[in-house]
Amino acid sequence: MISLHEVAVAFRRRKEFLAVLIGIALAGVPMGAFHLWLNYFIEQQGQDEVTTGARRSVAMADARLARMIDSLADLAQRGIDSCRPAHLEALRQANFSTMPIKELSIIDPAGDTLCTDLGIPLSIRKVLASQPLTAEGDIAIEVIGLGDRRESMVRVRRIASGEGNALAAMAPTELFVPQITFQGGPMRSDATLSTRDGVLLVKNGVGQHDDGSDRFAATVQSERYNLKATVSLLREQILAAYSRLHAVGTVISGVMALAIIGFALILPARRRGDPVTEIERALMAGELVPYFQPVVDITTGRLRGAEVLIRWRKADGSLVLPGAFLPLLESSGLIMDVTRALMRRVCDEVGAAYARHPHLKISFNLAAAHFADDAIVQDVREIFEDTPISLNQVVLEVTERQPLENLAEAHRIIAALQELGVSFAIDDVGAGHSGLSYMLKLGVDIIKIDKMFIDAIGTDRNSATIIETLVDLARNLRMDIIAEGVESFEQVVFLRELGIRAAQGYVFAPALPASSFLQLIEATDPMPQAADRLAAPSAAANRESRTAA
Repeated sequence: MISLHEVAVAFRRRKEFLAVLIGIALAGVPMGAFHLWLNYFIEQQGQDEVTTGARRSVAMADARLARMIDSLADLAQRGIDSCRPAHLEALRQANFSTMPIKELSIIDPAGDTLCTDLGIPLSIRKVLASQPLTAEGDIAIEVIGLGDRRESMVRVRRIASGEGNALAAMAPTELFVPQITFQGGPMRSDATLSTRDGVLLVKNGVGQHDDGSDRFAATVQSERYNLKATVSLLREQILAAYSRLHAVGTVISGVMALAIIGFALILPARRRGDPVTEIERALMAGELVPYFQPVVDITTGRLRGAEVLIRWRKADGSLVLPGAFLPLLESSGLIMDVTRALMRRVCDEVGAAYARHPHLKISFNLAAAHFADDAIVQDVREIFEDTPISLNQVVLEVTERQPLENLAEAHRIIAALQELGVSFAIDDVGAGHSGLSYMLKLGVDIIKIDKMFIDAIGTDRNSATIIETLVDLARNLRMDIIAEGVESFEQVVFLRELGIRAAQGYVFAPALPASSFLQLIEATDPMPQAADRLAAPSAAANRESRTAA
């Protein structure tokens, strides 16, 4: 079966082939004709970019506003309309499980905030703009200024009938417009989200929106709400991207021979400068390799498995960490092919050792794109079916770099993989609303407590409370627990006292290449240097808990 990525690559190569033919055809055309073509091409590129950005902005705003409205509707149906303790608790639970809500509040008929789920003193709140959001007029969208803070918030408010109080949900404005491009880099365009009659709600970008400069611009209206998104991009940015082509094209128009040579040279140069093409080349060359972050039993010091982390090992031996290229893998769609290649390489490199140690687990990170359809289920079945690594040794981790837009579909896919014997974990739990929502809705087997809480052990008492809460929640939901980013034995002692048995981090070992990890597997004694410190588990470490996968 041909993947969507393969179709996209073939289409891109076809476009490049057509570009060469056009270049040859233009070799004998006067300079004026060439410039006409180039200007048209640049115009199309700029307009396509801003139109795609506007559509993406509307889709993001629609999805997140829909979640906020659904949460308010559920609270209203349950009769939540006051500051009584039981109602405040209902607001907190709704906030806990709904992304992107940061605050839920009760609003009196005069428009003043009576109380919020956060339970903190209320700052001065000023309604900077307010407009109906739905055609029915029962929902308003507002821009709220908070005291003397420069940042504003978007508030969605149910319009109460009669003299009753109203419910409102608030979220940061930056969550309603994209912050990165589809190519994984920072946004270079300006974006605004406003009502259809032009009342500004959100403004984001790299420069001034109304500075009078020459721009590409596109506006897309929401089919669902009283919203429209406008994205603009300086024309000079597009011109700068094609300045080299413009210079070469001038030479081409003068001498046909030089024109043909010029097109032959510029096309590979542009290919080399395209980061997506460079990663495709790295994938084909086998430069994207697995590294293994050991997971250790902190009550015995013995190895329990590893998390697979990707590294880009270039031909010159230099190593590129995933932060430099992982967003581009996800935004370009290459993450699907890379995940398959990584799984196959892990089977080849450590499969025999895992066959000899069936208690070990191996975990792989998935992105939001993996939950778009059932392809990941078929991939996992086919890749691991005839390998030494059995499916019950495989753990898949849900990451939060991109939100899961359809939790019901994600839950269905996770259940299908669990039927094969695969375990599922949530990565970075506690780092945001999404992770907690995933715990409640996805039916996973393992939670991994985020490193930021581990780092704060001993310095922030709130961190200990949060970790204890996550441990209790995991046990009540019959989930296993792994602590991430453990860097000191003091942290190990604290985690053992809470009954946590599994952890990973630099206190045990950094991410290892396959050769080093294989040596670690074959060492049957506890982890080097850590063994003596971990050999005598505390009484709390012997509490009843499930073994982390």
